[in-house]
Amino acid sequence: MPASEELPSTLERSEKHAQALWSKAHDSAVKEYGEGERAHRTAFSALKHEYEKVGDHWERKAHNGPSDRKAAGGRDTKASTQEGVDANASKSHLLDVAKRLDISGRTRMTKDELVDEIKKANRRESAAARKKK
Repeated sequence: MPASEELPSTLERSEKHAQALWSKAHDSAVKEYGEGERAHRTAFSALKHEYEKVGDHWERKAHNGPSDRKAAGGRDTKASTQEGVDANASKSHLLDVAKRLDISGRTRMTKDELVDEIKKANRRESAAARKKK
């Protein structure tokens, strides 16, 4: 099935370039690996190099590159994914994202705590957006 017909809901709420990037990477991965989870993971990996998840959608990052240790290390890395949060960004950037997501107590959090709280807020906002649909 073409990626344009199975676009994840968070990408439906994102800019056209993010949708096109994910779709092209997904279709290429399907040709290489077949339909399924691996094609989706490959497409999200490509997306995370240019975009980060903020709330219920994806936004372009200031600088391209891996978003976390998993993305930097590849498939065989034992590191966990940060679900689209740009964990390699500065603490200042993470504080800005946390502010936009109205995360309380953010100024007293460490960088790792900010990443975890942003992931939680992203999940909540995505779930709420899916319910509205």
